[in-house]
Amino acid sequence: MRRDFTYIDDIVEGVIRVNDQPPEPPDTYFGDAPFRVYNIGNDEPVELDVLIETLEKYLGKKAIRNLKKMHPADVLESHADTSDLQKYFGFKPHTPLDVGVERFVMWYKKFTCERNL
Repeated sequence: MRRDFTYIDDIVEGVIRVNDQPPEPPDTYFGDAPFRVYNIGNDEPVELDVLIETLEKYLGKKAIRNLKKMHPADVLESHADTSDLQKYFGFKPHTPLDVGVERFVMWYKKFTCERNL
């Protein structure tokens, strides 16, 4: 299975860019509020095994894998279509999985250590 993983800082940057520039008419309006929906994702799906291996690398632990049959409602691959985000805002999330996981693990270790003081 392949999924699209997006680092939180990229999501925040995308939301800020979109929020700072509301769409102009004739875009869709709901009452007096202009809106348009944008996908903010990495648009580069990776195999779930790659995510697990990357987590193992930065956590320094082997995962205990309990593999199950794929659920009938699940899909083999999903990812964000960021073409409108790129077209209107010149932005595409760019943090590679390896870098994002490393930053997350560093934050998580610091966060849990500070909470246990």
